[in-house]
Amino acid sequence: MIKRPTYENMVQRIGTASLLVAFFLPAGAQAASSEWMTSAGGMIRIVAAPMRQDGTIPATLEVKLNPGWKTYWREPGASGIPPQITLDPAEGVVLEKIGFPVPKTFDDGVVRYVGYDKSVAFPLTLKRLHGEGDVKIRASVFLGICEDICIPVQGELDLTLKHGDFDNPLDAARIDGAVAALPEPPSEDFKVTKAVYDEHKAAVQLSLRLPPDTGKEHRELFLAGSSGVTFGKPVITQAGGAELQAEIPARLSGKDKTLKGKAVILTVRADGRSMETTLAFE
Repeated sequence: MIKRPTYENMVQRIGTASLLVAFFLPAGAQAASSEWMTSAGGMIRIVAAPMRQDGTIPATLEVKLNPGWKTYWREPGASGIPPQITLDPAEGVVLEKIGFPVPKTFDDGVVRYVGYDKSVAFPLTLKRLHGEGDVKIRASVFLGICEDICIPVQGELDLTLKHGDFDNPLDAARIDGAVAALPEPPSEDFKVTKAVYDEHKAAVQLSLRLPPDTGKEHRELFLAGSSGVTFGKPVITQAGGAELQAEIPARLSGKDKTLKGKAVILTVRADGRSMETTLAFE
C-alpha cells in the first residue's frame, strides 16, 4: 500500500533540506513570502512561487499554531471561522482555488468542530489576469484560531514576486509539501459507490469502497456544502472489510429542502490515506 506523505513529514524533510540548500543560496536571495501576521495563537503568512507561463502562481497560506491552539477546516461545524482570502483586484491577481488537507474532528461533549491542532498549510492557486513585470499580491485574510474560545484573526498580507529574481527552492519545497498533503482523488480502491439524499430523514446516505487493509478505528468522514447547507456528525451504519456505509444528517436553511444541484464536497480519512470528491445528487 502506497501512503501519501503527511504535512508533518514534508516539513521534516524541508527542515533537513534547508541545512544543505542554505549553502548554495546566493547572498541577498529574496524569499517569495509575506511578512508573518501574528496573533495570540500563532502566525500566518503567504508563500508564493514564480508565475508560470499561463499566469498561474502556486502559493500557500501557512498557519503556524502555538501549542494548544487550533484552526478550522472549510466547514468548521457549529462554531469556528474557516480561512477566507480576498485579493486586491487592482493588482490583477485572482484566487482560483484553495485546498484543504484532511482535518480532524474535535468534540468536547458540548461543541463539535472540524479543523487542525498542528501547523497547517493551505495550497492556493492564484492567477495573474493582467499586468507586466513584478507580480504584487495583496491579500486580506480572515480566519479563526482557538484555544478555549475562537479568536477571529484578520489582516493584510503583501508580497512581491520580482521579475527574473532567484527562485528560492525552500519556498517551492513548502508549496510542493502542502500540495502533497492534500487528499487524493477517487480511485478504483478508494471511492464512493453510492450517494443518496433521503429527504424524509434529511440525511445523506453513503456507500464507500476503502483501501484494503485499513483499520476500522481510523475512519472519518467530512462533508462541506454550499451556502445554506450544513451537516451533522456522520454515523457509520455498516463497516465490513473494505466496504463502509454511513449516514450524515443534513440541515438546509430556507425554502429549498433538497440537495439536488448543490455542490457537496466529501473528504474521507482511512488510516494513512485520504480521498476527496464532489457528490452529485439527482
